[in-house]
Amino acid sequence: MGKLYLVPTPIGNLEDITLRAIKVLKEVDLVLAEDTRTSGKLLKHFEIGTPLQSHHMHNEHKQVNALVQKLKAGTTLALISDAGTPAISDPGFLLTRACVENDIEVECLPGATAFVPALVNSGLPNDRFIFEGFLPIKKGRQTRLQQLAEESRTMVFYESPHKLIKTLTQFIEYFGADRPISVSRELTKLYEETVRGTIVEVLKHFTEKPPKGEFVIVVGGKK
Repeated sequence: MGKLYLVPTPIGNLEDITLRAIKVLKEVDLVLAEDTRTSGKLLKHFEIGTPLQSHHMHNEHKQVNALVQKLKAGTTLALISDAGTPAISDPGFLLTRACVENDIEVECLPGATAFVPALVNSGLPNDRFIFEGFLPIKKGRQTRLQQLAEESRTMVFYESPHKLIKTLTQFIEYFGADRPISVSRELTKLYEETVRGTIVEVLKHFTEKPPKGEFVIVVGGKK
């Protein structure tokens, strides 16, 4: 019986990869990558010659059964996403579930995940929090925001640059203009930035300074 490793990769700064992650990626038979072009550069940088196979949200459903058979035959696989920990707003859940159902060993290495540093440096309570990831784009978005308006724990979201202004505007509508918020972008990269304040203050900042990069939004819960 083979084994599936879930291997976190850097979210920006290549120095954030762990020694253990490099070791596992070198030793497995095959690396499943969300984007082989992106991951190919990472593996080349660390002189990892393990074969790559594309495994992303558009083909993962079709591949799961074949990959389970590979694992049953003794193949060791490592699953990586473009950045961060697999299955956190990225592919990984379907294959992990299938392995668990088939008594195939799964091991997740600790490593980079964007929401953890954003939450910790927000200055907002982090003893209890909920991770929402990306909000629904259309269907169910308003319903989810209505539910979250009553949430007392700190909330963590992911957002893209072209939707940030819309999301912050909706947060004012559902959470109130004075709710505390922290928005981090380009974590671990050269232009890393965290903006803290009320939602209306942070919206003003990004309205005047058009958003660029990938964002993690941390919102204080309802008091």
